[in-house]
Amino acid sequence: MIYELFDAIRVADIERVKTLVNENPAWVNEKDQRGSTPLLLATYYGHDDIARILLEYPQDIDAQDSSGNTALMGVCFKGFTTIAKRLIDNGTDVNITNFNGATALIFAATFGREQIVEMLLENGANPQTKDDRGNTALDHAKMQGVPQIIALLES
Repeated sequence: MIYELFDAIRVADIERVKTLVNENPAWVNEKDQRGSTPLLLATYYGHDDIARILLEYPQDIDAQDSSGNTALMGVCFKGFTTIAKRLIDNGTDVNITNFNGATALIFAATFGREQIVEMLLENGANPQTKDDRGNTALDHAKMQGVPQIIALLES
């Protein structure tokens, strides 16, 4: 059953994840009750090794959960730089918006993730995108008082 995979991801049982996706490759595109795919869940928990395994299988890397968040948005919020790079290297769309209009760049700027902000900008993130409240990533960085990110976004 698909929930075996989600449980294995939560507890970081890498061998179990490998076995389950090898036996059931279509499971990488399934969603749990919150709308998370296995990749979304693995990245949310910061399980880079599991994300790497899951990315070996064809899937929608930009799948959105029930709030419209993608795996990239989650790692930008949490600050998992290595996973952000892995997702970008695997072709994630850096400009997708969630259901509140927020982007990965807005999350990274809001939560002070300077390295990720740089990486996103280098990979085509649009700093002019406004969320549903009319705020850009720069606006969020200013609200949070993050001078290094403000400087990146103003340049």
